[in-house]
Amino acid sequence: MPSEEAQRDATGPLGAWLGGDEDRLRRGLPSVRVTPVTERSVSIGVATPADAPFVRRAREAGWPVVRRRSGGSGVLHLPGDLVWSVVLPRADPRVGPDFVRAFGRFGAGAVRFLSGRGVSGRWGAAPGLAPEYCVLSARGEVLSVGDRVLGGAAQHATARALLHHGTIARRVDLDALARLFEIRDPDRLDRLTGLEELGMRASPADLADELASALESELGPLGVDRSGRSAGA
Repeated sequence: MPSEEAQRDATGPLGAWLGGDEDRLRRGLPSVRVTPVTERSVSIGVATPADAPFVRRAREAGWPVVRRRSGGSGVLHLPGDLVWSVVLPRADPRVGPDFVRAFGRFGAGAVRFLSGRGVSGRWGAAPGLAPEYCVLSARGEVLSVGDRVLGGAAQHATARALLHHGTIARRVDLDALARLFEIRDPDRLDRLTGLEELGMRASPADLADELASALESELGPLGVDRSGRSAGA
């Protein structure tokens, strides 16, 4: 029998939302999905050990921990953060042979979303400051505003389809991040920012709508799914 913790995590808001991504990936169903997070939770990459120190600390704090099928390490999700995903069949020309390096292409809608609010963002190399915290690690690319990191993305590819999903912080809980990932250098945490700090204080639901529209505008018609936005991440 699954443990009580595993049962809770599998049915929690974050687990349910990631499960919707996996369903679309299995079916090769083109889609864009965006939703605000509704409860503090932690997601971990496919290769992260279940007994990693930060995973144990998250469980001790009572935060749901959900495993992603994509890469990367850990992400602390806070209420109001935005999580988003793009699914494309592998044969779709928008995937291309360079998909593992195409964070800027798949995430162009996130840059467009920020621009619509008067904020200039870009995708670039992860800063390599904290290996266990995904957006401060040295893997993949992150969404930055100036020299500060706002979000990140990860992928899961099968023979049938590609899943590219990401997260954008609404705010940053520096104390929680320092404890969870044992980041003792405050200068490293100062490299983080959130939408509220950037002056974007609209409701999470409105911001999710704007992000979904921007993602589809950049990628072309995919079938935007906003149905899960109030169900959590």
